[in-house]
Amino acid sequence: MAVGWQIIPIFKISLHVKDRALLELIQRSLGVGTIYKHGENSLDLRVYGFKDLTVLIKHLDSYPLISKKFADYVLFKQAVKLIGLRAHLTKEGLLNLVSLKASLNKGLSEKLKGEFPGIIPAIRSEVLYPEIKDINWLRGFVEAEGSFHIIIQKVKDKTWVSLRFTLTQHSRDKVLMESLIKYLGCGRCSSASTRNEVNYTVSTFSAIYSIIIPLFQKYPLSGIKQQDFLDFVKAAELIKSKDHLTKDGLAKIMVINSKMNQRRTETASGFIQ
Repeated sequence: MAVGWQIIPIFKISLHVKDRALLELIQRSLGVGTIYKHGENSLDLRVYGFKDLTVLIKHLDSYPLISKKFADYVLFKQAVKLIGLRAHLTKEGLLNLVSLKASLNKGLSEKLKGEFPGIIPAIRSEVLYPEIKDINWLRGFVEAEGSFHIIIQKVKDKTWVSLRFTLTQHSRDKVLMESLIKYLGCGRCSSASTRNEVNYTVSTFSAIYSIIIPLFQKYPLSGIKQQDFLDFVKAAELIKSKDHLTKDGLAKIMVINSKMNQRRTETASGFIQ
């Protein structure tokens, strides 16, 4: 059974092409990995090979994950260890690896289910939520899952402008998302009715201006999202000074908003120093 099966553990980070420089920064920090084009607008940083994966595992052991993804990491780490011991070359080792894969991410493909009937998925670790102690964890979380929005709404003859900071995660991490309320001292959590998502949102201007903005000014983001944050700050200053209530001020905010998030074009470097 072990003959003919190629076992390749791969760690992957996927980001939009405009965040290539951020992937390159992660690559340099780890000292391992290769960047690949994946689809029209996506890039992957992939780490594979036992030596490079050992470097990655050492890093993640030093800076552990605190979301439900930690359970996937534990299984992945076990798989890398088995391959390092060359256990995958035996029937028993191969079956152990298939069992691990059955509990990883989306589980086994239909083809693998047919090839390995009766496989019992490995037991996933219970993920307890430790206290968020490192601001760099939050910075990385925002780089991947955060958004800074300017909301412009017209009600009858009046235009309303507000700001919103959001973080989105799978609903299985609801407890972790709710812990952000205590950690940041503001915000609220809500579940998406049509998707398995939970959103952490800060929409009160006082909290945005006194908590969110100072936080990311002190601990700036490193990727393209930093540009969205800087525009977010410009809009906040216009609202703070009441300029958004004037025709010229509203026009400035509309111009700022037109360049943010998905509307932002890729810059030459894609990276804010």
